[in-house]
Amino acid sequence: MKKHNTAQKISVVFAYIFYLAALGSIGAMAYFYQQYGGNHPSVAAWAAAIVFFVGGGVVLHVMGRADIPDFRIK
Repeated sequence: MKKHNTAQKISVVFAYIFYLAALGSIGAMAYFYQQYGGNHPSVAAWAAAIVFFVGGGVVLHVMGRADIPDFRIK
């Protein structure tokens, strides 16, 4: 089993938070789409938020699960 440092564990926790925020953004985008239609700026803003949160979550997840060697001088 790989040993992960504290920063990597925190990174994975934030990745899951980002994934939950993306799900919330999907709900918000669906709500605004039903209320105002697809041409409203808020729909585009929530769609951009989905891309941001999913992309950030993937990056944080990869950083948290990577096998990083110990660079300390012994």
